Amino acid sequence: MTDSIHQRTRIKFCGMKRAADVRAAVQLGVDAIGLIVVPGAKRGLAIDEAAALRREVPALVTAVLLLMDAEPDFARAAVEAVQPDLLQFHGSEEPALCASLGRPWIKAVPMGGIADPLAYQRRYAGASGFVFDSHGAGAQGGSGHAFDWARLPVERPAPLLLAGGLKPDNVFEAVCMVRPHAVDVSSGIEDAPGEKSLARMQAFVSEVERADRGQAN
Repeated sequence: MTDSIHQRTRIKFCGMKRAADVRAAVQLGVDAIGLIVVPGAKRGLAIDEAAALRREVPALVTAVLLLMDAEPDFARAAVEAVQPDLLQFHGSEEPALCASLGRPWIKAVPMGGIADPLAYQRRYAGASGFVFDSHGAGAQGGSGHAFDWARLPVERPAPLLLAGGLKPDNVFEAVCMVRPHAVDVSSGIEDAPGEKSLARMQAFVSEVERADRGQAN
């Protein structure tokens, strides 16, 4: 008889701005580090800053470069300088642009601004996964607000990454209810935008692991 293997919930810490925070996240066993190169964003980095932080991300931890409605030349320059493992598109990018930059990519789904998330996913059929976030169409993430998880589509054409208002206080419930492939957090582990709290990072990881243990039993 073959024992079933429980899928561990992956963890992405996004909006990283300090090398010490990246190193702490890696030590905590986080699966992915998100670097935002969106001009004007609260947690935004210049391309050279993102490239410097990317060098803090070791092999077997995924470096994610987040872009939002970037001009193609800017996007190509960022990819060349940062050398990310994965791209995340957070705006209204055309699927052809997402696929043109030579990296696997995931797409944010603005649950605050669309009525049919499944149709939205089908439009971006080349994505390796979808980040369901609480922002409206054209808005940035990282607001700290959650959306109604009951609105998530039952059908999952690609891995589901849950974002939007996650924090140590609610991520256990989120994992148990949604059973996402991954959880994606930014403001929920911060003292201030871009300034992560070690205590909150530790608590977030512990709560995800607690939820996973409960599902495995």
